[in-house]
Formats: sequence, structure tokens, C-alpha cells
Amino acid sequence: MTDSSPKPASSGRALAASTGLGKRGVLAWAMWDWGAQPFNTVITTFVFAVYITSASFGDTDSTSKALSVSTTVAGLIIACVAPVLGQNADRSGRAVRHLRWLTWLLALLSAALFFVAPQQRLLWLGLGLLGLGSIVSEIAGVNYNSLLNRVAVASNVGKVSGFGWGMGYLGGILVLIAIYFLLVQPETLIFGIPNTDSIGIRIAMLVCGLWTLVFTIPTFLVLRDPPPRPKAVAPKTTVAQAYAALFRTIGRLWRQQRQTAYFLLASALFRDGLAGVFAFGAVIAAGTFGFSAAEVVIFGAAANIVAGLATMTVGLLDDWIGPKAVIMGSLIILVLSGCMIFFFYDRGQIVFWIFGMLMSACVGPAQSASRSFLARLVPEGHNGEIFGLYATTGRVVSFLSPAAFGLMITIGTVVQADGTAQHWGILGIVAVLAAGLIVMAPVRPAADQAAIESDPPSGAFAPAL
Repeated sequence: MTDSSPKPASSGRALAASTGLGKRGVLAWAMWDWGAQPFNTVITTFVFAVYITSASFGDTDSTSKALSVSTTVAGLIIACVAPVLGQNADRSGRAVRHLRWLTWLLALLSAALFFVAPQQRLLWLGLGLLGLGSIVSEIAGVNYNSLLNRVAVASNVGKVSGFGWGMGYLGGILVLIAIYFLLVQPETLIFGIPNTDSIGIRIAMLVCGLWTLVFTIPTFLVLRDPPPRPKAVAPKTTVAQAYAALFRTIGRLWRQQRQTAYFLLASALFRDGLAGVFAFGAVIAAGTFGFSAAEVVIFGAAANIVAGLATMTVGLLDDWIGPKAVIMGSLIILVLSGCMIFFFYDRGQIVFWIFGMLMSACVGPAQSASRSFLARLVPEGHNGEIFGLYATTGRVVSFLSPAAFGLMITIGTVVQADGTAQHWGILGIVAVLAAGLIVMAPVRPAADQAAIESDPPSGAFAPAL
């Protein structure tokens, strides 16, 4: 008699153990994060986002609002399509193929930012390319995360997740340092080219595209999709049917594996807080602690190196004590460190260096452990869909950290009324992290949960997109 019962999440990792990829497969998988990271580090955080909101494109208020609009629209699109496109990768079995063409598109969009010269009329061209790149990057990330169970086994999923995340941090900061000191800061570039018309920043965009294209080659040389499934198993369906299947999956999560639903909510909260640590860290460093532009870059480089190394190291602890313990410990340290920065901000830069580095060392481990926590729960054949939901829940609450940051500064201006209330913003980030910590506390780890049942292989998951 054939056993037709649903396979638990661990079966996908057991299969990974027999693929023969081993360390070679893990390194190839992690190289994608190394190669794709410049879009996050250089383009959306430290260089292009600052450039597109500069005076060259209009007054600061107008460009900042325009950036907010484009970011919000991109986030809404990601929230709507991520789980459905994840379904497509699951049902087609072509996650590597989808990741490849999305990566090439991301490299092209990154390089295309070269054409955004410092002219006000090009503001929306730059924001449009940035927003489209954000969508492509996030959807590519869904496919990338869904491959974790192909290269890791149950005993090392935390280590592998941490290694990949750490590679991303280190790759991103390496290219950032090179670009800043070779292309952004100098008044004269190589071969005596004057750094006018923001040519250094624009060339940096070409470098980002080339970096992504070159360093992700090992990923696509080593990783392969399994043989195509019979068409009868994975028929094409309409977008409406795909969303109906998505809602059925959400319903099954709530009925059969409610702890996973709680985890998606908790992780959405604390991941937004983690994003806020890096998003507003440079702002606080400059505004509250008086860091110069060069000092901010140096601090950012040190923070990312610490985060990368800590993530790789704590990944080993993840497999030993479990991802929940890593998440909880990291969040507790983050909350306490943030409070220390608030209470002792008037003691000078040393306070920010100490507690800022401590926070940086906890961000990566919490992010990596969150991914490995979910990877332990995903039922076989639903990796893309569940990680798509993971992306969606994160996007739904992505306004919380910016809103809490601004709200606490507003409260601070009322309390202090001396024009030095920016440090109150850190309490907003701490509040979001604390909320995630509280919701995460009662969530049971994977060993205490049953696997969610899968849909029968009749195929209501693959949209015709």
C-alpha cells in the first residue's frame, strides 16, 4: 500500500542530504547573497537613496516624500504578489530558474541607475527604477530563501542560514567601502576623470550591476532544479485560483499550525524593528552623536562586519539550542542596548560605539534564526509559498519602525523642547522590537509543532504569470 499522507517539513531536508552538493552547494547558495547584496547596502541604504533625495532632484521635503511614495507602492506590490509567485516556483519546481532570471533583471536595473543624472526631471525615473528593483530583489529573495531546504539538512539549517546571511553582510560592506573611497568621496577618479555631474555615484551603479552578475554565477552553475514534473501534477491555473489557494493555505495554517501563524506575526514585528536599527542608525549617529560623513561610513562598515561575523558564528548556536533561543536572546540584548543609548546619549560617541556594535552583532543572528525557524516548519512542496507569506507579513507592517521613530521624536520635542530630541527616536525602534519579543515569547519551536497538511497534488497553486 502506498503511503499518501502529507510529508513533514523535515522530508525536504532529508532529500537535500542525498543530493551530494554538501559544502559546495551551501557555498554556491550563499554566493547569491554575497552577489545580490549591493542593491540593499549600496543602492537602497547608503548611496543611491541618499543621492536621489539630494538637492539635485528638488527640495529635501519633496524628494523625501517622493521616495516614501515609491517605496510604499513597491512594498504593496510585493505584499500582494510574493506568496503567489512563490506558489508558482513550488508547483513548477523551477525556483533556481526563476531566481536566475530575477537576478539578471536585478543586475540590469542596478546598472540602469547610471542614467539617472542629477537633474530634477529624472527624479521619477530614478525612483521608478529603484522601486522596480526593490520588487525584483524581494521576489528573488523569496525564491532564494525557498532553496534553503535544498542545501541544508535538519542538523545544520541554522548554520547554513547564518552563513548565507553573513556572506551577504560581508559582501555588501566590501563593495560599499570600495565604492565610497574609489568613486563617491574622491574629487578626481581614476585616470584623472573629474567627479562632476555625480559621475562617481553613477559609475558605482554599474559596478553594483556587474558585481551582482559576476558573483552569482557560482549559484547557477552548481544549483539545479529537479527534473520537470508531469503536467498533470502541476497544471496552470488562473491568478484568481492562485489567490484562492493562498487563502486556503492561510486557513490551514490557522487551523492546523496556529503557532506558525503567530510566528509570522511576531517575526513581522521584530524584523521591522531590526530593519529600523540599520535604517536609522546612521541618522542617530550623525544627528545625536555628531559623527561626520566619513565616520558614519566607518561605523557602518564596522557594524556590517560585526553583524556578518556574528551571524555566521551564532548560526552554529542556532543548531545547538534552537532558533527561538537565538531570536529571544538577540531581541533582549537589542532592547536593552537601545535603552542604554537613550539614557546615556549625553556621554558621547563611545556610548554609540559600544551599544551600537552590540546591537549590530544581534541583528544578523535574529534575522538568520528567523529564517531557519520557518524553514523547519515549511511542509514539503510549499517552500516558496510560505516564504512568500513571510515576505508579505513583513511588508504589511513595514511602516511601524519609521512611524514609531518619528512619533517618539515628536514626544521628545515636547518633553525636552531644546532641539535635541532626536535620540528619543531609538525608543520607537525599541518599542517595535519589544512588541515582537512579547508576541514571540509563547510561540512553540518546530519540534513541538505538527507539520501543516499539504493540498493534494491537484494543482491549484501555479498561476499563469
